Amino acid sequence: MPDFPIVDGHLHLYDPAVLSFPWMKEVPALDRPHLVREFDAAREGLEVEAAVFVEVDAAPGAHVAEARFIAALARNEPRIGAIVAHLPMDRGAETARDLEALREIPLVRGIRHLIQGHRNEPGWALRPEFVSGVQGLAGTGLVFDICIYAEQLPDATELVARCPKVQFVLDHLGKPDVRGGGFESWSRDVAALAQHPNVACKISGLATEADHATWREEELVPYIDRAIEVFGFERVLFGGDWPVSTLATGYRRWVECVDRAVAGASEAERRQLFVGNAGRLYRF
Repeated sequence: MPDFPIVDGHLHLYDPAVLSFPWMKEVPALDRPHLVREFDAAREGLEVEAAVFVEVDAAPGAHVAEARFIAALARNEPRIGAIVAHLPMDRGAETARDLEALREIPLVRGIRHLIQGHRNEPGWALRPEFVSGVQGLAGTGLVFDICIYAEQLPDATELVARCPKVQFVLDHLGKPDVRGGGFESWSRDVAALAQHPNVACKISGLATEADHATWREEELVPYIDRAIEVFGFERVLFGGDWPVSTLATGYRRWVECVDRAVAGASEAERRQLFVGNAGRLYRF
């Protein structure tokens, strides 16, 4: 376990009584409030000094309201260091208008549009209107979080190539198919993405891509090792993905898993992973 307070680069907070999340009807274990009080109970005394809130796929049209809701929470919760807000990136003038509304919220430091929902549409993220929307983040200081499945990595790599002035962060190591044994193709494709210096990678969400009931650390460590090998410690950051992660793991168990995977790293490298890189990338 880290012997210093950590920063969580990927935390979800929400209340279905405030905003609607239709997808949760299919995942009843998540369909209830998960706010700071619940997170504090889940971390079981592990010291988390700051966190990056990441959007939770609220009902269409609620993305600005979601960011404002979290900003209001942050007035009484200083550990919320940054917000990654949802924004549909392929709507031209509407995207530009909503981007300006989000930029008026000081804690908004990143944007996410879930590419993973289009896994059966090869090339979806390379449509001109989507690429143009992402390119519009250049010069804003906002990160674009890439949330995809492993088979979408080649498209993500091309998207990054077309947006060289935008900083990207790959969520959940690109969701490799741990359960199905998809290491080789993922390893090749994530290495290609890492060739672009404007991409970092979250060490997050990996247990939920394995068998939720039976996963073992030795299944996950090769993925963590490979991500660190290709991105380097200067471009990886820890993410808890709470509470989605609770479908497969407790919070402390995931932190311990990552910490053991990097047991041979230097103190400075471990602090980059667990603290420094999140603050640098999301500017807090």
